[in-house]
Amino acid sequence: MAHVIRIPQQTPQSSTKETQLNRSQPIVPGLSISASGHATVDPSIKETLLDLATSLEVPTDLPVDIEHVVAAIILAVRNKEVDANAILSAKDPSLIEILSPHIKSVFALYGGVLGKDE
Repeated sequence: MAHVIRIPQQTPQSSTKETQLNRSQPIVPGLSISASGHATVDPSIKETLLDLATSLEVPTDLPVDIEHVVAAIILAVRNKEVDANAILSAKDPSLIEILSPHIKSVFALYGGVLGKDE
């Protein structure tokens, strides 16, 4: 079963609210986000996201969890810092370097509180 996380985001710019709420945008393989801000994590990447959270704790000096990693990946893809077809790996030092500032901004903006699982 997919893991769903509520991610705060800006108001979508689409024409109808009903269409916005029903559409899901792929972020990277195994991760998508709806227009309403619900991120869906496929079970196949959950372990990788947990490993990334652990790897990101040292460079950020923050208690990183899966929700923070998901938010950072979404931000990095939207900023074109991570390719939407990228296969994520916690052993990729460049990915850790890219995601670290996004993790810090999530904590700065939201106090590290993103939403609850559904």
